[in-house]
Amino acid sequence: MTAAAPPPEALRAPLVVEFPFTRSLGPVQSAFLTGLRERTVLGVRTEAGGVLVPPVEYDPATAAELRELVEVAPTGTVTTWAWNSEPRRGQPLATPFAWVLVRLDGADTALLHALDAPGPEAVRTGLRVRIRWAAERSGAITDIACFEPYEDDESTPEREPAPHDGRFEDPVAGIVAPARLDYTYSPGRAQTRYLHGLAERRTVGERCPSCAQVYVPPRGACPTCGVATTDRVEVGPRGTVTTFCIVNIKAKNLDIEVPYVYAHIALDGAGLALHGRIAGIPYDQVRMGLRVEPVWSEDGRYPDHYRPTGEPDADYDTYKELL
Repeated sequence: MTAAAPPPEALRAPLVVEFPFTRSLGPVQSAFLTGLRERTVLGVRTEAGGVLVPPVEYDPATAAELRELVEVAPTGTVTTWAWNSEPRRGQPLATPFAWVLVRLDGADTALLHALDAPGPEAVRTGLRVRIRWAAERSGAITDIACFEPYEDDESTPEREPAPHDGRFEDPVAGIVAPARLDYTYSPGRAQTRYLHGLAERRTVGERCPSCAQVYVPPRGACPTCGVATTDRVEVGPRGTVTTFCIVNIKAKNLDIEVPYVYAHIALDGAGLALHGRIAGIPYDQVRMGLRVEPVWSEDGRYPDHYRPTGEPDADYDTYKELL
């Protein structure tokens, strides 16, 4: 009797998902962000007479279009808070701080931002705070560097919101907001074996013992039957293009010239299609049913792209269930 091989050690790797989110601004958001650049905080008045800060373009109660801008004070009151003892990359302050919701004087809603405080004992609901403006401002929420506590002069009457036409020189028309997620990924038993297989230039899936579906990449369990997939099955390496799209917009930091083709590829023996880039053929000649094979990366750890094999196209009936 031969002893079963021990399972491979589970893999772990730090991963970063990062992309810039670009959006244009309507008249309300443009005025709000341009105002921050000019040290002016603008809100918008609702049909019921309330003032929303940050402003929105449509009334949350009636869905009516909102355009009546008003200026509110740079001072306000903390309505709730949470202490952040370990600031992360890209957060407003490098030292421990409080996340706070601040209702600025003249506003009826609260603005989320950071409060610079020496410790959690210095923060409380009802604390009076004021804006600390960034030294360099560009028309973004980060033009508010943070809030800071201050001693309120109770003899000074509360500032009423003042009408504002929202006009500034060189208004901000759009923003680019970077989005980033840092995390440690552990693929688990099934995908660890799959990745080890790729390192050997083999594509290994797992079969469901109930419905016999072969999953590539394997998931560890059949999503249809709900049972563990323990039988390993080597598939491919060749496959068939089931569907595809032509990419015409170049992604940042991606060294691939557009246009190029991204496709769903049903590897021979697999029960569903995986995705991959098609190369070695003009983009306008890629088609459903095209037979392809992998071209491995320089380090041989994964298929860099797929290219035509030169075989006749697959018959539609052989892959129609995988669309």
